[in-house]
Amino acid sequence: MATTGKRYRAAAASVDRSKRYPLDEAVRLVVDAAKAKFDETVDMAVRLGVDPRQADQNVRGTVVLPHGTGKSVRVLVFAKGEKEREATEAGADFVGGEDLVKKISEGWLDFDKAVATPDMMGLVGRIGKVLGPRGLMPNPKVGTVTFDVGKAVSELKAGKVEYRVEKAGIAHVPIGKASFGAQKLTENAQALLQSLLRAKPAAAKGNYMLSVSVSSTMGPGVKVDPLIVRAATAA
Repeated sequence: MATTGKRYRAAAASVDRSKRYPLDEAVRLVVDAAKAKFDETVDMAVRLGVDPRQADQNVRGTVVLPHGTGKSVRVLVFAKGEKEREATEAGADFVGGEDLVKKISEGWLDFDKAVATPDMMGLVGRIGKVLGPRGLMPNPKVGTVTFDVGKAVSELKAGKVEYRVEKAGIAHVPIGKASFGAQKLTENAQALLQSLLRAKPAAAKGNYMLSVSVSSTMGPGVKVDPLIVRAATAA
């Protein structure tokens, strides 16, 4: 425990807590500070000027990170007939209907993402109480209820991530592994920030992107200058 504390203090000493860094510099500091014996996940936290309690300000969406997340994603698809074959060919790990619903209702949950064709949602609704609280329920708003199951599976396997603001208006999203290096992580971060900017609700007034920070699993958070972020992602 003491060793971890020393490592964290050494990493924290390299970060000026009062400063807001350009995105690429912030990411580089995070990567340099990631000294754990495992490949640390790098996360981005973005506080938005919205009130999630208002339906017209609840920011939610997805983005395909150009370099993926570094995590192997197990995708389950509820489909039948031709769509079942399409999902399998796209690389889905599990495909089915009644059989999967029964298996999940009995406690099996060895998958990370679920996709369903619209005609299967009546069936999937039976296990909504199981999937919903775990964030596994297919949803048309994030592209996981669709007849284009091949595309949905391919995107999830390639590094498609979902974001959603919490009650405090903050979106926490993984943008990759420390082993990716600063450049790839910066490009992933830019893709996420561009998507968040595009998702700005019309009802949101005043400053939208209030604060941005980046951190690794065991490292300190590094603040990013939101003004520089807006300028860099405007193109």
